[in-house]
Amino acid sequence: MNSCVVGLQWGDEGKGKVVDILAEKADIVVRYGGGANAGHTVITGGTKFALHLMPSGAVREKTACVIANGVVVDPGTLIEEINGLKEKGISIEGRLFISENAHMVLDYHKLEDKLREASLGKNKIGTTARGIGPCYADKIGRSYALRMADLRNLDRLKEKLRKIIDYKNKLFGALYNADPINIDEIYAQCCEHSKILKSFICNTTQYLHEAIDAGKQILFEGAQGALLDLDHGTFPFVTSSNASALGLGPGCGVPSKHVERLVGVVKAYATRVGEGPFPSEQDNEIGQLIRERGHEYGTTTGRPRRCGWFDAVAVSYTARLGGITEIAMMHLDTLAGMKELNVCKAYRINGKETTFFPGDADDLTIAECIYETLDGWDEDLSKVQNYDDLPENTKNYIAAIEKIVGVPVGMVGVGPQRSQAIFRD
Repeated sequence: MNSCVVGLQWGDEGKGKVVDILAEKADIVVRYGGGANAGHTVITGGTKFALHLMPSGAVREKTACVIANGVVVDPGTLIEEINGLKEKGISIEGRLFISENAHMVLDYHKLEDKLREASLGKNKIGTTARGIGPCYADKIGRSYALRMADLRNLDRLKEKLRKIIDYKNKLFGALYNADPINIDEIYAQCCEHSKILKSFICNTTQYLHEAIDAGKQILFEGAQGALLDLDHGTFPFVTSSNASALGLGPGCGVPSKHVERLVGVVKAYATRVGEGPFPSEQDNEIGQLIRERGHEYGTTTGRPRRCGWFDAVAVSYTARLGGITEIAMMHLDTLAGMKELNVCKAYRINGKETTFFPGDADDLTIAECIYETLDGWDEDLSKVQNYDDLPENTKNYIAAIEKIVGVPVGMVGVGPQRSQAIFRD
C-alpha cells in the first residue's frame, strides 16, 4: 500500500516522526514539495536528526530517498545534510535520487527574499528568508530559472547564469539600491555543488513509475502544512508551493490513484510561525505554557511559534481538501495538567456562525472561535503504550475532535521518540 503523509495545520505538526515510523515498511520515501524552509525532526535511539530537504526516511539505511521535481533544492543545504548524516554513521550513497527537473535555490534568491521582505515593512509576509519564494517565482517566470539538471553541464549553466545575474543586478539595483552580485562566486559554488550532487541527479518520475510497476511500497512526504498551501491556504500568508496532499501529483508525477492511504498529521493543539491570521491563538499564559511544554520553537529558524487551542474548523477543511483517510495526532502529552481544554468547533464572522473555513484571509482575521470545552487530565502520557490505557478524559478529547473533523484518529504521539506512538486498531 502506498501512503502519503501531510500536515493539516500551519506546519510543524510532527510529520517527520510519522514518516519515520511508517518508513519502516516503505521501500521509497518521496519529498514532493517545498524547500529548505521546511524542517522535520526525527529522534531515534537518543540521536536527533533535523532534516530540511532530505526525506525523513533518510535515517533508515535501507530506504531509498527521492527529492522530486516539486521541491526547490538549495544545493548547499542539501550537501550539509548529507554530510551531517554521514557524521552520524548514515550513508545515502546509492539511495538518494534528485529530480533533474527540481529547481535550484541560489544565494541571489536568498538576497532577493531579504530585500523584498525588508521593503514591505509592517506588511511583511514573515518569510524564513531561505529564497524559496523567489525561486518558485523564477520557476513560474521560466526565463531566469536553473534546474538541478544544469549541474550536469557547467558550460551551459554558466551561460544561463550570466543572463540571470545581469537581470538580477539591474533589478536589485533599481528597486533596492543593492550592491551587484558577483557571477564568479555563484558559478564557483555551482561547480562545487556539481562535484558532490551530480551523481544523484536523475529522472525521478521514471524511477517512481518503474517502482510502482515493480510493486514497491512508496511513502510520499509533504512539507509545511495544508493551511500554508499556495492556492488553498491563508493567502498571502502562505508558502510558495502546494503544501497539501493536492501537491502530490504535480510535485512528483505520480497520479493520486496510486496512493491508498492518506495520513493527516495534527498537533493536539495549534501552532503557527510568522505572520497571518490565527483565530484560536492564545497570546497569553496558556499559549506560553503550551509553547514551553511542547518546545515550540522552529526546527529551521528557531523562532518561537504562536500557540493556541485546536482548531477543528480548519482541520476539517484541510482533511476534506486532501481526502485524508486517517489522522495522526501528535504532542498529546503536552496538554497534561491543564484543567480544561478548548476545541474550536465553529467561527462567528460578522455575526454569522459557520463551520466552513473561509477562503479570504481577511474574513479569518475577524473570525471569533466558538469553543467546545472539555475536561483535561493530569496523568503523564509519555509511557502509555496502548490506546485503551489512555485516561478517559484524553479519549474524550480525541473523540470530540474526531466528531467535528469527521476523520478517525489512528495514531497518537505521546513523546518525541519512535516508541512513543500509540496505534489504534
